[in-house]
Amino acid sequence: MMMRRDFLRFYVSAAAVAAGAVAARVAGAVELAGAGGGRAAAVRAQAARDARGWRAARRFVATSMGRVAVVQRGHGPQAALFLHGLPLNSFQWRGAVSRLAQYRRCIAPDFLGLGHSEPAPDAKLDPEGQVAMLVELLDKLGVHSVDVVASDSGGAVAQLLLVLHPERVRSLLLANCDTEVDCPPPAMLPVIDLAKQGRFAKEWLEPWLADKDKARSSEGLGGLCYAQPAALADEVFDTYLRPLVDHPQRLHAYIAALERNALHGIKPALQASKAPVRVLWGMADGIFLPRGADYLEQAFGNSKGVRRIAGSKLFWPEERPELLAQEALALWRSVA
Repeated sequence: MMMRRDFLRFYVSAAAVAAGAVAARVAGAVELAGAGGGRAAAVRAQAARDARGWRAARRFVATSMGRVAVVQRGHGPQAALFLHGLPLNSFQWRGAVSRLAQYRRCIAPDFLGLGHSEPAPDAKLDPEGQVAMLVELLDKLGVHSVDVVASDSGGAVAQLLLVLHPERVRSLLLANCDTEVDCPPPAMLPVIDLAKQGRFAKEWLEPWLADKDKARSSEGLGGLCYAQPAALADEVFDTYLRPLVDHPQRLHAYIAALERNALHGIKPALQASKAPVRVLWGMADGIFLPRGADYLEQAFGNSKGVRRIAGSKLFWPEERPELLAQEALALWRSVA
């Protein structure tokens, strides 16, 4: 059984391959922490305000699979759907949504098993089950088709939504995520193993929730998945981790459902899709490796190319929402 040190060894080895990207990341972190930490303090303060505002905007939509937590901002005839990954929730997209709400009705749900959504006892939490939930959610909200923005495990759900319900997806913008060749990625194997034993929340998430400096460290969620963990406010970790620690059974069921490769054999259907797809890939990610970007570059029938972003890790869309928004607007213009 792979334990946490094996995961970290894997991570460090993979990150070392992109030495130049790592150097850029470190330089950025030093700059952020410089000048007495003033910039980092300002970013943390804004994140704390964002957490309070996002919590106030959260609403619940009843579906046959449970109550789905969702934040909506913006108006208009067209909608965008934002799909987060593990162990995050819709709060990941706050920066992008604030920039894009003037162009789209932005819909950001929490997946069943993550965040604040409340799955029914018999709800399926695998990627196909999440797709079914999203279709019903959109129907409940009166939305037919959406521009999808997705990352991490949400990217697998987005690809399945594209091929199972092509009429619902107007365009797709993917960041670092599962692909057919990495679903799940090797770095997830110890997480899945611990979740199946019912130990992941207690052994990994509880210590990070109790000690935010540990969460920001190189061995914590911050250091593993963010280029500038010093900027992460305590409220960010509370927003992500508290609902998971409070409801570990939901979390563990979600993770265990990731063990099967839900994308096996999907490539012909991706190539047959007519929806425009753009991929943005952080190259310092030690979980979803660059081979995922290489695969996606030639997987889609209407590809708009891959942009490789030096120095960025898995959760870069949260750190660089302006870049995500720029790319989303360019993709949406291509649909129009």
